[in-house]
This record gives sequence, structure tokens and C-alpha cells, in this order.
Amino acid sequence: MPKATAVWLVDNTSMTFDQIADFCGLHPLEVKGIADGEVARDIRGADPIANGQLTREELDHAQADPNYRMKAQKSRHAEVLKPAKKAPRYTPVSRRQDRPDAIAWFVRNHPEVTDAQIAKALGTTKSTIDQVRNRTHWNSVNIKPVDPVSLGLISQLELDALVRLAAEKKRRDDARRKVEEPEGPTLAEPVEHVEPVEAHEDEDSEV
Repeated sequence: MPKATAVWLVDNTSMTFDQIADFCGLHPLEVKGIADGEVARDIRGADPIANGQLTREELDHAQADPNYRMKAQKSRHAEVLKPAKKAPRYTPVSRRQDRPDAIAWFVRNHPEVTDAQIAKALGTTKSTIDQVRNRTHWNSVNIKPVDPVSLGLISQLELDALVRLAAEKKRRDDARRKVEEPEGPTLAEPVEHVEPVEAHEDEDSEV
């Protein structure tokens, strides 16, 4: 996924924040936050060379020239990312107890990923996702966010593709929302302020 790749590039290369941000589709300030330890602290770095995203030559070129922008190569595993009808994901019984941890990881680190996408990726249900999010799950006390790749519930390639699709959808939705919203803030109708009326004793009523 983009953040995991950015974590690896920050830790293992001399590339600039702008270069890393451009390659990973992040904001330079977000990359700076990763370098400062303020962002993605619980995300394990993913080697883009091992994942087939980059060649060593491309990485060396970028480190030698701060103005160079790396180009991702087509992964030899691209077939995995092609949309195809799949049977419901089967999760071994021994790993099913790990799914709530993976759900919590998605909820905390990637809120842009929809419940439907999480359910499909992990082979779980929307009701279980709601229970984890709202901490009403029967095992909430023991649930801790854990990277689903390290749990063996999903591959790094599948996770990268899922996060990328969710981010693109969020950008489109945000752009559409800006178009639909009226320009400038809408003023609320003024509320008339009524001064309290003090009660006065009628002096003439006293005898």
C-alpha cells in the first residue's frame, strides 16, 4: 500500500519527501510526518523492489537526482489485480480469530476503505465490522489493530490495490461534493434577541 511503501522509502533511501510523495500518491507533509514518526507508526514498511513496483536502477536514479520522479513498473503479478469474479474468501479456522484485529487496523489506518471492501477482502461481515468499530464485539477488550498482511489474511499486492481504489473513490467523491455544495458559507437566519422584561411593582397599588 502507499503508506507502507513510503515508510520503506523514508527508512531506506535518501530520496526527498517530494519524490516519495509523488511516487506513493501522498502529500509531502504526510511523508514528513512519517519521517518524524507522527504518521503510520504501526505500519510495516514494504520494499517496492521486492514487490515488483520498482527496479534497483530506477531507485538509484532517483537517489542521484532529487528532481527525478520514479515511474512504477508493471508488476509481474499484475494478473492478481485484474478484476474477476471470485468465490467468497475462505479463511482457515486457525486465522479467523485474527480478523477482528485486521478490521480494527483498517478502521484506524484507512477509514477511506468502505465496510463492503473490508468485508470482501477479509471474508467477514458488515455486522462484525460495526461491532469492532463501536467496540461492542464480544472480544473487544483483546482486539488490537494488526496489519492484515502480517496476519496472512491478504497479500501485499491485494492490500495495495484495495487502498489505492478506495483513495481514488474518496477523491472523486470529495470533488463531486465540492461541486454540489454552494460557494461560500451559508449564513444562518439571525435569531432575534429579546431582552428580558423586568417586573415593576405598581407603587399606586400599595395602600
